[in-house]
Amino acid sequence: MTRMPVLFIGHGSPMNAIEDNAWSRAWAQLGRDLPRPKAVLMVSAHWETMGGTALSAAERPETIHDFGGFPQALFDVQYRAPGDPALAQRAADLLAPQRTVQHPTRGLDHGAWSVLLPMYPDADVPVVQLSIDRGQPNAWHYEAGRRLAALRDEGVLIIGSGDIVHNLRAVNFRTGETPDWAPRFNERAKALIAAGDHQPLIDWESLGPDAALSINSAEHYLPLLYVLGAQGEGEPVSFFADDVFAAISMTGVQVG
Repeated sequence: MTRMPVLFIGHGSPMNAIEDNAWSRAWAQLGRDLPRPKAVLMVSAHWETMGGTALSAAERPETIHDFGGFPQALFDVQYRAPGDPALAQRAADLLAPQRTVQHPTRGLDHGAWSVLLPMYPDADVPVVQLSIDRGQPNAWHYEAGRRLAALRDEGVLIIGSGDIVHNLRAVNFRTGETPDWAPRFNERAKALIAAGDHQPLIDWESLGPDAALSINSAEHYLPLLYVLGAQGEGEPVSFFADDVFAAISMTGVQVG
């Protein structure tokens, strides 16, 4: 079986799920170009837990509309991809002895379906979500990605969905003005990723004020660490949808 790549997708606004723009077109192109996965393991910024890692084990996960203030058309979206309880258990086994919980009813949040809808519009690829345990240190999330990398040889596409730069408090949606620290940190992070220099990205707090402003509450950044952890020795990386809008980075990363 072909070894699957690993993706980090800068998901930005949930409106990207239904808008025709450069970002959604790039995600659609990924769906056409990549080997077809047996299933997707999704690490989304929008599922945080404490004291353990949860995995969605629903046979038919619902579509979660975890936002407000958007047009009705977005709330009408139903992404009916099947779940994969066997994959949820396999991921739990790989993460052992870390405490994991099989969540019987958890659906797909917008960090998952907003990017999967353009990629796999027929919703015919099974999806399992993995929560981000905020009780764990940064290095744990990277190590979790390393452990889960075995799934790549089993036909599973691992996706981290978040944003390298994500600070909504610094966004001026009226003007779209981009503060200088946002592209500056995005470029620094890309340079480290391209060089395979992961330790500074794990210890991002040491990267100074640009990192502090860009990563902010960190839930959108942490999915990147799973993706980098799953990278094999000497494996190539590339970037796609490489834009910064206001204080949100849309930059995507492909490993392999």
